[in-house]
Formats: sequence, structure tokens, C-alpha cells
Amino acid sequence: MDARSIIAKLRRHDVPDAAELSWFAQGLADGGVSDAQAGAFAMAVCMGALGAEGRAALTLAMRDSGDVLSWDLDGPVIDKHSTGGVGDCVSLMLAPALAECGAYVPMISGRGLGHTGGTLDKMEAIPGVTTQVGQERLADIVGNVGAAIVGATAQIAPADKRLYAIRDVTATVESLDLITASILSKKLAASPDALVLDVKVGSGAFMKTPDEARALATALADTANAAGCRTSAVITDMNQPLARSLGNALEVAEVMRALTSGEVSLLSELSSALGGVLLKDAGLSASVEKGTAKVAEIIRDGRAADRFGRMIASVGGPVQFVENWDRFLPEANVIQEVTARESGYVAAIDGEALGLAVVALGGGRQVESDEIDPAVGLSGVVRLGTKVSKGEPLAVIHASREDAARRAEAALRQAITLGDTAPDVPPLIHERIGA
Repeated sequence: MDARSIIAKLRRHDVPDAAELSWFAQGLADGGVSDAQAGAFAMAVCMGALGAEGRAALTLAMRDSGDVLSWDLDGPVIDKHSTGGVGDCVSLMLAPALAECGAYVPMISGRGLGHTGGTLDKMEAIPGVTTQVGQERLADIVGNVGAAIVGATAQIAPADKRLYAIRDVTATVESLDLITASILSKKLAASPDALVLDVKVGSGAFMKTPDEARALATALADTANAAGCRTSAVITDMNQPLARSLGNALEVAEVMRALTSGEVSLLSELSSALGGVLLKDAGLSASVEKGTAKVAEIIRDGRAADRFGRMIASVGGPVQFVENWDRFLPEANVIQEVTARESGYVAAIDGEALGLAVVALGGGRQVESDEIDPAVGLSGVVRLGTKVSKGEPLAVIHASREDAARRAEAALRQAITLGDTAPDVPPLIHERIGA
């Protein structure tokens, strides 16, 4: 076998067989496939379709390109993944809450991709935190703390780690097959007993329409269940940022306010709903509704905050982070409010445009070598359907320089549309595809 023949097969819209995909995945992992060939492969897959059988074969090939973890614990191992949105910091809230419910959560996460933020980048906005830990250390953290949010090591789905970075800079992010294989190769390598997949739909998601989101949710759930992991997919709304902040440290601050104040928000509501699905699928709750209520209570009464603090300390963060989080998080040099130039209802929000504005501020990567500024981003973003008067704030920009803030303001004004009438605000949860 060789990479050129496999790429040529894809170009002809023929699906490589399982052996060919396994060979290519190993080449991604061990360097036998060049960056140029990896990019051509990603583009060929993006321009065609692997189908259910080919998608499953690529997923398992990428999973098996490295180690597959095993566990010896006194409770179920469960996990969650989001397909990517803006202001989506659910993982930071949900992982500790699930650990408080008696589950074990080895959450192997990723970095920012395209216009969406990355969970690892958010974690690393906390001083001292390192998300790269070895397998023995991961097992120790999960066994003692109950939850860990870490990156894939060189031994976990190495084929995906290589392809993930290449997709980000070759405009091949938005492929159902590549998204499915990327997400599940890492998730299945962690050997969870149950998995919930948060599939975003709307202006801030990769999947813009309900049909696209349903196709991805079905592909993910079917592939994971076929691999022996009890999996549900939940289609959730991303026509506006989930949290009112976008940017790494700003989203951590949003999580900490929710965990320490007990206030109900879209962020806590979705975290509870996803947790309820997981607890039911893992046998820790008699129903989704009871599981949702349990997670909501744990978030509200501070138990999730305490567990979050233990989780952060276990990966090098400050021991007193929960008590003093606002002192530890970095702040931007320029903080500038953007106000409405006219009165009206917030009729539409272009979430992708907001995400790209944060990337342009330095809160994400445009090439692999870019360093992220954890302090930049947007906060206080208005909610869809809100009535604002002239002069009232639409959002607050956090930038490193005044010229960057001016560019972000222009992007922000383009992204937020005001109208004369209140729009119909979509529901937070559209649909659940059961295990």
C-alpha cells in the first residue's frame, strides 16, 4: 500500500477498505505519511463521502493507531464531547459535577478548531495548569479526584492528533466523516462505558442546519454504539453563544461565577441536561429527568465547585483557585464597551463571526504555531431577543491593543443584528438521539 494510491482512490470517490484506512492511520501516527499527503487525504475525504462503513473503519483505525485505555474502578467511566461552538464551556462545569455523582470522567479534549474555542486552551488559561499528562498520571487523577480534563498524549489516537492540526489550517474542518473519526477516535480510546455527544446547530456551529446536525448526531451515535460504547447524541442550539463570554480566561470566569453563585443560566441548564442523559445511560439514575435534577443540584449547592478545585489542583493549578479565581485569571490590557447605535431587539447573532473575531484578537490560532493570548475575547454579549436601547451595551471587548479592539468592534457590529420586532428564540435543546 502507499498513500498516493489511497488518496487517488478517494479522489475517484471510491472508499478505501478497512485495511487501507488502517495503513493510512498508522502512517499518520508514525510519520510514514507526509503533511502534504495528510492534507490531500483530508481534502479528498471532505470533497467526497466515506459512508457509514468507511466512517466506522476510519474511526477504529485512528483509535487503534495508539493505546486504548483500560480501567479498574468502582463506578462507571463516562464522558462528554461537544462538536464545537462559541462560548461553550460546558465540559469545565460538567466533568466535576459528574464526578460528584459517583462517575469517573477521563475527558480527553482538544484545542480550538476554526472559529470554536478549545477546552484545553480554556483549562490552560488558569495559571500553572498543564493538560498534558501521562497515562499513569491520568489514571491516578481519575481514580482519586474522579475527573480530569486533559489532552491526548502521544499514545492516544496519535493519527488524530496529527490530522486534527492539519485540518485546522487546510479548510477541511467541516466534514462529517472527519469530525466523526476525530471525536470518536479519542473518546473510544479512553474506553468509556457511556458517552453523550453535544451536537451543535446554528450560526455558531459547524453544522448550520437541523438536517446537517441530525446527520452528524446519527453518524456519531451509530458509530460509537457499534463500537460497544452506550452513546446518546443531543442536538443543541448555537444560534447565540452558550455563555455570554467568548475567550479562554473569560469563559473560565463564566464557569466560576456559575459554580460559585448557584445562578441558573443557559450554561448550567445545558450542563445539567447533558449530565442527566449520561447518568441515565450509565445506570446512575432511573431517568434522564432525575439525573438532570441531580446534576443541577450539585452545580447549585457548590459541590461541583469544590470538585472543580480539586481537579484544577491535580493538574498544577492553584490550590485556592475556587476561592480566589478572579485574582488568578489574566486580564487584557484594553477593555472596551461596545454600545448600540440604535434601539431595537437583538434579532440575530452570527456566532461564527464572533468566534472569528476572538481568534483575530489572539484568542485562537490561525496557524498551528500561533500562541494564544488567554486574556482576550468578548464578555457580556447580549442575548438573542433582548430589547436594547441606544447607548446600552452589546458586549465588552477584551484586547491586547487598541487597534485590535477597533477591528473587533467592527466585526461585533456586523455580527449582531437589531430589528424592530422580537425574534422567535430557538429552544436550547432541539432533539435527543437515544443510545
